[in-house]
Amino acid sequence: MLHQKLWAQNSERVSQCLNHPFVRGLGDGTLDTDAFRRYVAQDAFFLRAFVRAYALALAKSQSIEQAETFHGLIGGVLDELKLHAGYAKELDIQLDTVQPFPATLAYTHFLMARARHGELAEILAAMVPCMKLYHYIGNSLRDQLHPTHPFKEWIESYSSTEFEVLCQQLEALLDQVATDTPAVRDAYRYAMHCEFDFFTAPLQR
Repeated sequence: MLHQKLWAQNSERVSQCLNHPFVRGLGDGTLDTDAFRRYVAQDAFFLRAFVRAYALALAKSQSIEQAETFHGLIGGVLDELKLHAGYAKELDIQLDTVQPFPATLAYTHFLMARARHGELAEILAAMVPCMKLYHYIGNSLRDQLHPTHPFKEWIESYSSTEFEVLCQQLEALLDQVATDTPAVRDAYRYAMHCEFDFFTAPLQR
């Protein structure tokens, strides 16, 4: 299947993300709280763009069934934003006044450009890496959980069955709509590159 092929082609970047200092800190609970605060703020900004990209993809959907799937995926991102709102309240983050980092802007600009001007296949290829990578990371970190783990909620959310189902739905849409073209491969690869940079940015501030 195409989604498996693209994931395998980007296995080196996947490994780099899993072994990123930010992700390792999430897993063992040693991530600096200020770095996590910066990450939450940036991720909330990104997820708002992700919702808009889904809406534009829905407008380009080719069937009622696809539109229904996008509707459910939009609901999943809105649930993620509720998680971030909880973190914002706990960590005193003002999500309405977030100033995006360059890495965040690079990712959102890329995503929205594909959503506005690309074919549906390219949009999906640009969006799958975020979902797939987060579920993979959540599953990979789950063994490190303990009752007082500071990032327990984050790991449980992204390793959950509910999130896995959303990820599988998006991958199934990619397989249904897309073929193995340079544009699709490039969109997937660049999104993976953006994910790595996104993890790096909170550690640099």
